[in-house]
Amino acid sequence: MTGYFISLEGGEGAGKSTQAKALSVALQAKGIDVCLTREPGGTPTAEVIRDLLLSGHEEKLNIRTEALLFAAARSEHCETLIKPALKSGKWVISDRFIDSSRAYQTVSGSLSDKDIMALHHVGSGNLMPRRTFVLDLPEEFASRRAAMRDCGNSDRIGGRDSSYHRAVMAKFRQYANEEPDRVKLIDASQSPADVTAKLLQNLTDLID
Repeated sequence: MTGYFISLEGGEGAGKSTQAKALSVALQAKGIDVCLTREPGGTPTAEVIRDLLLSGHEEKLNIRTEALLFAAARSEHCETLIKPALKSGKWVISDRFIDSSRAYQTVSGSLSDKDIMALHHVGSGNLMPRRTFVLDLPEEFASRRAAMRDCGNSDRIGGRDSSYHRAVMAKFRQYANEEPDRVKLIDASQSPADVTAKLLQNLTDLID
């Protein structure tokens, strides 16, 4: 693979979608061919699975079904979009990837990180981002941003209680501590422009 795969992670309201778009624009300005995508989704089939995962009431899916559906959407996403784009020399920027599954689907204790990575091995051949940015925003600011974004209509995962989202964010910080070469913790309380600049700063070794 000749392109680079970059993922953006973090809790609800951290600004992942905004920064994924801004980073894409900034890299294109440097002459880099970029493919911007998201998870779950990114391809027609994966978008159908996204709607199934995120719509409706919380109890409609158990955690194992949820994990399997995320893995299925990711498998389709990788084979249909991500891997071909990388092979063609494009940089792929994804708004969420495997680390979201690791964080969101293990905090209940029903599934382990090993379980999630086993699904990733079968479905997506263990494809991992070259660099993952975790946007870290204090809980009170993130909750306010998410509420403004959703206008009281959170999806079935975003609408889970604050203790759940607090535990998810702790998982993301854990990954940054365990894999400092790949996972970079970024202070998302700065201005959007400053956050984008920090992302670019952490990609200089790949750009130069």
